[in-house]
Formats: sequence, structure tokens, C-alpha cells
Amino acid sequence: MKSTRLWWVRHGPTHEKAFTGWRDVPADLSDTGKLARLHDYLPSGAALVSSDLQRARHTADVIETGRIRLPHDPDFRELDFGVWDGLHFSAVDEMHPDLSRAYWETPGDVKPPEGESWNELHARLTPKVDALHRSRHDDVVIVAHMGVIMSQLQRALGVTAYQAMSHQIEPLSVTRIDISQDGWRVEVINHQP
Repeated sequence: MKSTRLWWVRHGPTHEKAFTGWRDVPADLSDTGKLARLHDYLPSGAALVSSDLQRARHTADVIETGRIRLPHDPDFRELDFGVWDGLHFSAVDEMHPDLSRAYWETPGDVKPPEGESWNELHARLTPKVDALHRSRHDDVVIVAHMGVIMSQLQRALGVTAYQAMSHQIEPLSVTRIDISQDGWRVEVINHQP
């Protein structure tokens, strides 16, 4: 069985103060020093894929040099927050207090109105991540979103969704997960190059 190193990169900061799921907001990519350090930290020659949302695509554009760009993919999008997308957290808590609490405290099948559950995110991501592992690439850089990265930490660490969501995943950070015949291993979480 082949080994694959998955280099999960969270897109650049959006400075949003609201739920930001499938809304296509831009990233602030003005910190050229941090972006240069990120570029240099990631393996050259790696495959590079991103979510199709502009904050991930444009972050990938900046770190693309020396890497094999794969088509961006909507399956690497953030959780779909449905009608909550664009609302401040306090507004959501007022609108749906019980549902909001359950969404964060017992993630799984709970989902926002017209949105997506944690388990649905996993169902969307699992075949894509498995395909990256089966690909010819030993190193794959995936520019994605906080929820996506946390979901893969859950899978790699064998913890609950609630425990996975306790990890900090900062913009422009790297979380590396290795997959080999011995299973999944987390090498680094939220590394700031």
C-alpha cells in the first residue's frame, strides 16, 4: 500500500464576523511574507488542489509555483451553513437557540435549515480524500476550509466530531496527515510557517 502525505492548508483570512460556508468571499492575501514562508514550507513537486471557492482558489494560486495544479473541486468546500450563512453567531443563536446549541455540542446529523450536517460533510469528503491517497502523488497540498480540515482530523485521530472541532485551525496554517499501510497519522496541526 502506498504512502501519501496530505498537507491541509486553510485559506487566507476573510475577516468575516459571521458564518462563512458556501458564500464566496475573498481572502486577504496581503501578508506576502507569511505566504512566502507557507510556499517554502510545502513540498515542491506536490500536487495542489483547492476548494472552488475564491478564498481557497486564490490562496492556492499564490503557492502554486513548483507544484502540479489539479482542478479545483467543490467537494472541498466548507460546511454548507444554509440559511445561517452570512449571519452573526448571536443572530443564529437567537433565531434557532436549541438547534444552534445542538449543532456545536452534538455534531453529526444535526444541520442548519437548508444546510449540511457534519456527517454529510464526511460523506462528501471521504471519497475525494481516498482518491487522493490512491493517486500517483505522494505529496498532496489541499487548500480548503476549517471544517474540512477538522473533519479529516476526526478521521485521522479516531475522535468524536466534538473533539475534532476543539482544534484551532488558523488561516494559512498547515495540518499534515499521513496515510500509510499502518493507518492514518497526524504529523502536525495548525502549523504556522
